[in-house]
Amino acid sequence: MLDICLLGTGGMMPLPYRWLTSLMTRYNGSSLLVDCGEGTQIAIREKGWSFKPIDIICITHFHGDHISGLPGILLAMGNSERTQDLTMIGPRGLERVVNSLRVIAPELPFKINFIELSQPSEQIRLHGYVIDAFKVNHKITCYGYSISIPRAGMFDVAKAEKNNIPKNLWSRLQKGETLEYEGRTLTPDMVLGADRKGLKVTYTTDTRPVQSIVDHAAGSDIFICEGMYGEKGDINNAVKYKHMTFEEAGTLAKKAGVGQLWLTHYSPALNYPENYIEDVRKIFPNAIAGKDKMSVELKFE
Repeated sequence: MLDICLLGTGGMMPLPYRWLTSLMTRYNGSSLLVDCGEGTQIAIREKGWSFKPIDIICITHFHGDHISGLPGILLAMGNSERTQDLTMIGPRGLERVVNSLRVIAPELPFKINFIELSQPSEQIRLHGYVIDAFKVNHKITCYGYSISIPRAGMFDVAKAEKNNIPKNLWSRLQKGETLEYEGRTLTPDMVLGADRKGLKVTYTTDTRPVQSIVDHAAGSDIFICEGMYGEKGDINNAVKYKHMTFEEAGTLAKKAGVGQLWLTHYSPALNYPENYIEDVRKIFPNAIAGKDKMSVELKFE
């Protein structure tokens, strides 16, 4: 299963009743964080989740409301006695930006490994997660992320017997090992059926609607998308500042065929996002106005 929590839903600045937008996931003992604005560590503490298992931090872009909380998070992780390496993923220049922020967090008991993105889309596999990063359209380079947990097919006895696989090797192949046996290379697909449906969450913010979002969000169980502006008349601001309206997010969700849409990254002037959600539901019925620390436990079918 995959636990996901929308830690905060605010854009631009934290408010007394709304933390900045970020996402945290937990799977098989490993946690992943997307974005880390000011106050993110407080949101994690309020949720009651732990800093120590955070193995991956994905950064969408280098605006303050998405990265300025990073030194505090790193220090909190260090104080939790974490010693394992941490992987950080983000646009080109990530290492330079993070090391600049680390002037106030210079000594950590763990190493940071950086993966800098430069292509329109890139895939990274770490700690059981399949992370697909895809470029979106903001004022500076910005990426969205699809986070998937794949699920192998069921063990197929008839297929294993047809491929003359010794029974004492069945279990190892079922667990994903590739083996050499009597001059043959034995692979998991020789004993498994077709892959079953896994779990998928897509997170995108600070962007205009673009096809790359539809392509990567396709089939997501949860699609977490920015809704900077709720009113219809705010489309001009959305275009000018390269953000999205609620209705534009709903249209993306419909095109992508997602299970559920969670809106987030609200303008500080948007006090009651739920007042505008019915207009979105006319486009995509399964839309929700996200709230801080909203969470769900996704399970395999």
